[in-house]
Amino acid sequence: MTFVARDTLGRPLRDLRISVTDRCNFRCTYCMPKEVFGRDFHFVPAAELLTFEEIERLAGIFSRLGVEKIRLTGGEPLLRRDIEKLVAMLARLPGIRDLTLTTNGALLARKAAALAAAGLRRISVSLDSLDDTVFRAMNDVDFPVDRVLEGIAAAQRAGLSPLKVNVVVKRGVNEHTLVDMARYFQHTGCILRFIEYMDVGTTNGWRLDEVVPADEIVARINERLPLEALEPNYRGEVARRYRYRDGSGEIGVIASVTQPFCGDCTRARLSSDGRLYTCLFAATGYDVRALLRGGQTDADIGAALQRVWSRRADRYSEIRSEQTGRLPKVEMSRIGG
Repeated sequence: MTFVARDTLGRPLRDLRISVTDRCNFRCTYCMPKEVFGRDFHFVPAAELLTFEEIERLAGIFSRLGVEKIRLTGGEPLLRRDIEKLVAMLARLPGIRDLTLTTNGALLARKAAALAAAGLRRISVSLDSLDDTVFRAMNDVDFPVDRVLEGIAAAQRAGLSPLKVNVVVKRGVNEHTLVDMARYFQHTGCILRFIEYMDVGTTNGWRLDEVVPADEIVARINERLPLEALEPNYRGEVARRYRYRDGSGEIGVIASVTQPFCGDCTRARLSSDGRLYTCLFAATGYDVRALLRGGQTDADIGAALQRVWSRRADRYSEIRSEQTGRLPKVEMSRIGG
């Protein structure tokens, strides 16, 4: 039986983002700068990662609290061995209407067919520029853009659609390539999502003057490729949607910095080592792994999760200030985007 958990602001728990690893094969400067995440960085040991069986069990408990959508994240989730087995396990769960995954696309060309066969319904690919020089600099491991495009094509052939392409926009780095991105994907059936550069974690050196506001992004594209606004697909959708006036495609902008959407946030995040975070900008998480490995029943765990959510009052983006910016925050590589 489903019980819809609600927080102190009346927001229901609908979406669960599950990080399956904190490791990544990129060192994107806005997420995992190599100066911090270098050779000596200590990632979560294998024994401390949630097993697939533990993730499946937790996902089932969350579904009974109202979760309908699960997104697998990282780090880079395709680095987790046999990830398609976990996809198959989650795809069988009753109540989960949408199962998706976010990837940097580096391994997607060889994984797409297996993921689709296992039951993955959609996929999002992070791709910050089509300019190979810009893209290599942003991923900071000299990875070529063509390999990501091969992965996107493989995902489309496998039926993982509508496929979304996520673009983090950083002033002075890639904003000059946005129109080219829009043109390239305009007739492909892919949905572009332009994301304002966010102050997630404490290691990416975030500055407000490096944020390109969503309104500027839309204006840049609209100048060359006329747009018109669309209604949200559902309450709580984080992207503001636009379509090309000639009907050739859709884009969206995610404006966490300039136009916060905390009021409709329905997302919880589970780290790869089993800590529950109720906000992307949270400082601490609730240790769910201890409950799993401590012999608690599903009912006990469900009650604990419901208590955590019922106390939730997070609205970081709405109250963002110089003071909140100094607070410690969990790194994005621990809990996904």
